[in-house]
Amino acid sequence: MADERRRVMRVLAGETLTPPPVWLMRQAGRYLPEYRETRAKAGGFLDLCYTPDFAVEVTLQPIRRYGFDAAILFSDILVIPDGLNRNVRFTEGHGPQMDPIDEDGIHALKPDLVLEHLQPVFETVRRLRQELPIETTLLGFCGAPWTVATYMIAGHGTPDQAPARLFGYSHPQAFEHLLSLLAEISADYLVAQIDAGADAVQIFDSWAGVLGEKEFEAYAVRPVQRMIASVKARRPQAKVIAFAKGAGYQLKDYRRKTGADAIGLDWSVPLAFAVELQKDGPVQGNLDPMRVVAGGRALEEGIDEILQHLGSGPLIFNLGHGITPQADPDHVATLVARVRTLRG
Repeated sequence: MADERRRVMRVLAGETLTPPPVWLMRQAGRYLPEYRETRAKAGGFLDLCYTPDFAVEVTLQPIRRYGFDAAILFSDILVIPDGLNRNVRFTEGHGPQMDPIDEDGIHALKPDLVLEHLQPVFETVRRLRQELPIETTLLGFCGAPWTVATYMIAGHGTPDQAPARLFGYSHPQAFEHLLSLLAEISADYLVAQIDAGADAVQIFDSWAGVLGEKEFEAYAVRPVQRMIASVKARRPQAKVIAFAKGAGYQLKDYRRKTGADAIGLDWSVPLAFAVELQKDGPVQGNLDPMRVVAGGRALEEGIDEILQHLGSGPLIFNLGHGITPQADPDHVATLVARVRTLRG
């Protein structure tokens, strides 16, 4: 069966593989010259996301170059607010921006046409499953409700997401409604990706680390739990990776509370703590992306430490966040080779 050849899927089912499978967050990106060339042809960033010819090509580029064990759909977490008519735009040097939303705007949101808006994404997934090697896992993804909501409230990213935190305190009912709406839409979005051919999906909660204990439970745990329960109720075979960046000690019960099959670890998670988390199931991570920029001894030592601590349990080797544009493609080749030749 295909799952037996897809090593990432075997780890998500609880197996320990030596060497572990490897892929990198943002593996299709600006550090690759072939990506930059395709990006220039596409025009705007959303044009790249919504044009299957381009999105398929950039998803496949790192697979051709490095033979990663997984390909992750090329898209963006903000396609859902874009489908909600929030006027999402990407401006070079300024990051993503959109029209900020207020309490009245939240209650006026119309989610009915979001999946129709995202049909080009599903076409990309279908084509990728046809074009990828049989042994390569295809990952779909979405943003977690809290992280997506932070951009919708502020209209852009902020250092500590203070606008969304303040909004949650000042307008708790409206904020809960927004998170619930995003959870429902996002679950539908993940199910549609699975139906189009994704083997597994990842939920990115990139801003989970700015939340206090109660807010983490309310904003980062409960909406993701609802999403995963909804996905698995409809697609019981679905495998879900949940990545709550910066969550630290709050990861202790995150897997159990959310129902995730695997949890992603950022580079700040101590390896001794990661070993404890791995006792409950597969983990993914957690090399500092700056080690890939540095290369040499820094890269090699970082890889070796992760393998020594986590290589004897179910591990998907990855970075602790996305690869940066400054990374040398040759350093990535070194990373893949070292992971595949060393033993945990």
